[in-house]
Amino acid sequence: MFDAFTKVVAQADARGEFINAGQIDALAAMVADSNKRMDAVNRITSNASAIVTNAARELFAQQPALIAPGGNAYTHRRMAACLRDMEIVLRYITYAAFTGDASVLEDRCLNGLRETYLALGVPGASVAEGIRKMKDAAVSIANDRGGITPGDCSALMSEIGTYFDRAAAAVA
Repeated sequence: MFDAFTKVVAQADARGEFINAGQIDALAAMVADSNKRMDAVNRITSNASAIVTNAARELFAQQPALIAPGGNAYTHRRMAACLRDMEIVLRYITYAAFTGDASVLEDRCLNGLRETYLALGVPGASVAEGIRKMKDAAVSIANDRGGITPGDCSALMSEIGTYFDRAAAAVA
């Protein structure tokens, strides 16, 4: 996993070039927006339990067969495993949002997750729907304008949304 600065340096070094003005401007913009990024990640992290719990509650209300006898989330042990997995995905999404780089999410969380779920008989479409519900809640919480660094956060919210979209696509 590279942070944005290390990634730019590594790419320039591999090409044997200096860092160009466009790359410097992009990194400067990232630094300028870093407080907004940290505020958003802090909000999601501080509300992680509620985000996961409410997303699961909505998912199970929408798909009650999951918690019915014989369903994939039936029994406390299976339900706990579902909530744990949702929390892990959310945690790695916050890492990606914090660094501005999806590689940690891809490498340490999503790589091989679909195959694991297929082997365990976990319905990927349901997991993807749970991730989409977490996305809605997390973006709403992170985009709340009260008590955060002023400024336009639309690009950051879009970026955060793409991390959730990647996760949902990886398990569907």
